[in-house]
Amino acid sequence: MYAYIEGRYSYKSPTEVYVDVGGVGYHIHISLNTYAQIEKEEKGRLYTYLHVKEDAQILFGFFNEEEKKLFILLLSVSGIGPNTARIILSSMTPIEVRTAIISDNDAAFRKVKGVGPKTAKRVILDLKDKIKAGDGMVDTQKTISSSSSEKAAEALMALGFQRQKVVKVVDSISISSDMSVEQIIKSALQLLT
Repeated sequence: MYAYIEGRYSYKSPTEVYVDVGGVGYHIHISLNTYAQIEKEEKGRLYTYLHVKEDAQILFGFFNEEEKKLFILLLSVSGIGPNTARIILSSMTPIEVRTAIISDNDAAFRKVKGVGPKTAKRVILDLKDKIKAGDGMVDTQKTISSSSSEKAAEALMALGFQRQKVVKVVDSISISSDMSVEQIIKSALQLLT
């Protein structure tokens, strides 16, 4: 129903945000990954997914289209509802989710609260072909600047890495002009783990 909502953030927390659009406030549930990207922003665009159930209509928001598409793919897995999908995207970056699926790393999903061994294996089984096919996912941030490094560092800290280690690792990466934030995060994760 809503492709995206763009406006001023009147309230932000790690799990939800209120977006003021022309005097109407939209209550949107977000992942930690999205929060890390918008934490210091006053306004912006969130790509949205409206989840309708018998007793509620819940709006979920994502920093980019890739995260939204992963959320929808996760919902297609039996045993994963919107809250579990959001927890997965809060515990892992979109790159980590895709990498875990492609490399059959069910242990990465078992570390997520609420995901047991059977569900972890089902995620990989159900989504491996869809992720390999690309499912239209593209890097949405192709420009590099100091803010891209900062966004990557914030995302890594949101995952629980210590600030000093993150800053040191991000500074040590030779960042080219065509690297996206996601690629910087992936490079940093290889050095951090």
